[in-house]
Amino acid sequence: MNFNERIRALREDCDKTQTEIAQILNTNQKKISRLETGECEPNLNDIKQLCEYYNLSADYILGFTDTPTPLPKK
Repeated sequence: MNFNERIRALREDCDKTQTEIAQILNTNQKKISRLETGECEPNLNDIKQLCEYYNLSADYILGFTDTPTPLPKK
């Protein structure tokens, strides 16, 4: 599963709308739609915020591994 498929699946698993995730990322629904369809690439801040929100490693969110690893506690 690649990044765009993974972020869509994560969003749907949490029963969130694109608009709700856009608010978390301080952006708009159109950008979330474009990220989920692969029309645009995430910036570093988007990836960081998604990792923090879902409490998952960037490796998992970016599709480098299929093992969802929680972030280490600070």
